Amino acid sequence: MISRYTLPDMGALWSDENRYATWLKVELAVCQVQAERGAIPADAVATILKKARFDAARIDELELTTRHDVIAFLTNLAEEVGPDSRFIHMGMTSSDLLDTSLALLCVEAGNHILGRMERLIEVLRGLANTHKYTWQIGRTHGIHAEPISFGLKLALWAQEMGRDRARFALAVDDIAVGKLSGVVGTFAHLDLEVEEAVCKKLGLKPAPVSSQVVQRDRHAHYLTTLAVTGATLEKIALEVRHLQRTEVREVQEAFGKGQKGSSAMPHKKNPIVSEQICGLARLLRANALAGLENVALWHERDISHSSVERIILPDSTILADYLLKKTTDMISGLLIFPEKMMANINLTGGLIFSQKVLLTLIDAGVTREDAYDMVQRHALTVWEKGGSFQQALESDSEVASILSGENLAACFNFEPLTRGVDAIFNRLETDGISA
Repeated sequence: MISRYTLPDMGALWSDENRYATWLKVELAVCQVQAERGAIPADAVATILKKARFDAARIDELELTTRHDVIAFLTNLAEEVGPDSRFIHMGMTSSDLLDTSLALLCVEAGNHILGRMERLIEVLRGLANTHKYTWQIGRTHGIHAEPISFGLKLALWAQEMGRDRARFALAVDDIAVGKLSGVVGTFAHLDLEVEEAVCKKLGLKPAPVSSQVVQRDRHAHYLTTLAVTGATLEKIALEVRHLQRTEVREVQEAFGKGQKGSSAMPHKKNPIVSEQICGLARLLRANALAGLENVALWHERDISHSSVERIILPDSTILADYLLKKTTDMISGLLIFPEKMMANINLTGGLIFSQKVLLTLIDAGVTREDAYDMVQRHALTVWEKGGSFQQALESDSEVASILSGENLAACFNFEPLTRGVDAIFNRLETDGISA
């Protein structure tokens, strides 16, 4: 991933230095377990532990000849360790090293991302509490529907992010699997107990059964779950973009001192962060597709997945980390305009209370069809010509003969909304939404 979208901690995790350090961690763990079992001389392992080090530049140089990164890595270790290096990688195949170390990297990246998710959920929950009774027009098909609470919208996002976090926690656990079963997964050259002991030492689970590789459904699960999280972040960002439109202007991204919105139009304040989130989420989906295509390999393995994973796993975790940080910062600094929200609620002259009028007429004994016609007739007139929906109904003798002025007026208030929002927040209280 380009540096523009790479935050320092996640970038360092996927660096060549850390990748080789993780490889070394796995190789040393195998040597230690083998020594404990008497398969490698203890003094040889002591030498290996003392002298084993690598030089990333030297590995790159060796790979120009070997055209095999693991062999280049092992050759570099041999240069440092000397004759006892013959015990390194003994009985293993490249994928034993690569897949086990990849699991370690994915778990570390995953735990970092889970922390980012928790922070965003915390921010959304806090803001939901603050704006529990900040009324806003609800929109369906882009058209005014009925009033909602802005806090309810935020609570909905927090709940969805909670599901994303739960799903990704399962995916991190699913990918935390190592294997040392050899070239076709049969343990012909290394005992199964070695795999179990090494995985335990590394904090991984041994794959119950493997071919030459850990099966790629685990990696596909990890990537697709990140893509689903990206879709949630896009959903949030897209709503911010809609609500920042000039005609709506109910919220706005923070606009820093000295920031410029357009090279040509000095008045512009564009939703650049939310637009960036929407754009980069597409890459998470594309990478997830590549991960799904990696599941089907020839027989016990081929390497068609390998080159792809060098890109999609670092890039997806780096992007998810970046997108979660950007979304958290955007929501934390969001400018919210309750007065404009109320002005938009009143934009249609009370039409948004049409369902309450309909239900009140039905409750008074009018058939649904007749009540609907009565309400719609006045609603369409107000929609086209403007004015007050409540006054239009009050001037209708037929409506007046059915509903008293008091009963009609009761249709045009926020009391039912308040009750509904309170009920929802009470239900969510155990999840930390309610204050």
